[in-house]
Amino acid sequence: MQDLLLTLAKGLVEDKEAVSVSVDEPNEEGIIVYHLSVAPSDMGRVIGKQGRIAKAIRVIMRSVASQKGEKIMVEIA
Repeated sequence: MQDLLLTLAKGLVEDKEAVSVSVDEPNEEGIIVYHLSVAPSDMGRVIGKQGRIAKAIRVIMRSVASQKGEKIMVEIA
């Protein structure tokens, strides 16, 4: 899952070295939180107009996670 998020993000940004993902342990509800960090200059590329790209990233990640029986959340920092 972490590799998928990295691949999606690196395809969108110019500074591919600044992309990083950290993963939290599942909380009491069983939700795993993925924290995506990109360079400040690439933040607009990852969020998109009205947050459309960010929503699409979250939809893709949730659909893959549901196939694996996991619950996840993606936060962009």
